[in-house]
Amino acid sequence: MFAMDRLEDVFLEEKSTLPISIEELRAAALDELDDDAVAFVTGSAGAGRTMDHNRRGFERRRIVPRLVRNVDKRDHTTTLLGSELPAPLLLAPIGLQSLYHPDGELATARAGASQGVPTILSSTASHTMEEVAEATGDAPAWFQLYCSTDDEITRSFLQRAEKAGYDAVVVTVDAHLMGWREATINRKYLPFLDGDGIANYIEDPAFRDRLDVPPETDLENAIRQFLDIFGHSGLDWNQLEMISEMTDLPVLVKGILHPEDATEVIERGLDGIVVSNHGGRQVDNAIGAIEALPLVVDAVEGRVPVLFDSGIRRGADAFIALALGADAVLLGRPYLYGLTLGGEDGVREVLKNFLADLDMTLALSGYTSWSSVDETALHHLDELTER
Repeated sequence: MFAMDRLEDVFLEEKSTLPISIEELRAAALDELDDDAVAFVTGSAGAGRTMDHNRRGFERRRIVPRLVRNVDKRDHTTTLLGSELPAPLLLAPIGLQSLYHPDGELATARAGASQGVPTILSSTASHTMEEVAEATGDAPAWFQLYCSTDDEITRSFLQRAEKAGYDAVVVTVDAHLMGWREATINRKYLPFLDGDGIANYIEDPAFRDRLDVPPETDLENAIRQFLDIFGHSGLDWNQLEMISEMTDLPVLVKGILHPEDATEVIERGLDGIVVSNHGGRQVDNAIGAIEALPLVVDAVEGRVPVLFDSGIRRGADAFIALALGADAVLLGRPYLYGLTLGGEDGVREVLKNFLADLDMTLALSGYTSWSSVDETALHHLDELTER
């Protein structure tokens, strides 16, 4: 069991090298980073209200434990898109990870693979999808796609992901423009301008075909070309359907918050949904992702998997999202803090702690598997009760 194995490690065999508390972990990681990187990782859209809504949504939902139940044998196994996972957990796509540790996504992928937790690799990774696939080995991994204004680059990315052995594609649809992120705008900091986060592009044959000279000769020109094609504000449902036809891999859509958009995903023949508001980084004062989750789940009616992203910090958060109908959750910033402080070992330690917390929450709430957890395990405080 995740919980007892981890506690045995901590108390009897090894001293934890990272803070256990998420708040202390975050503080320690931010102390290690320069001001630009801090602004980038902590930045939110506008006044940060969406990021606040993400957390407040969890606070308004309380777990109601059921007791005097035999929870000795617990099974976290989850089947997702035909693959069996040891727990309903994936590592969220986060780009530019070399800002936080030189090994970046390579360390994250190796740590995830060691725990059976799939990595979702960002298009804007610091290392190429081929390098990360090699680091992942035989463990499952997914590729996150930002749609390009150049269809040939999009097609090439999908072909490369298939060839490299990725198991699914996650198309992010809420970042066709960059959000108004005051912290980074104030610092005039855009890491792409330094060539960070464009490894997948400068190694892509379709992207290189656009260049008059190779990026090795003129990186500044390659960066300008990247900025020209990155982000697709003209993306519509017909184009998204066309993108899904470019690959034989399952295609999930990330960034869905409205139930009508969820229904459209299904009607267009796409394979899954990730409920997400990009961690509060795109639209200020948008609906909290956890508030949107039950609306999307009701609209989907089990026809495709629904994953949840935005605001997961502890096992109790994951329990709430899974009780509200998510098939799995994505963990983001916490593993990035672990990466900052300890590279591969740091990410692994964060995952071990998270899985132990998740296991303990499941057992202490009176359940032995996620198939038995539903909304009846929660009490929802309304606004008046909360005040």
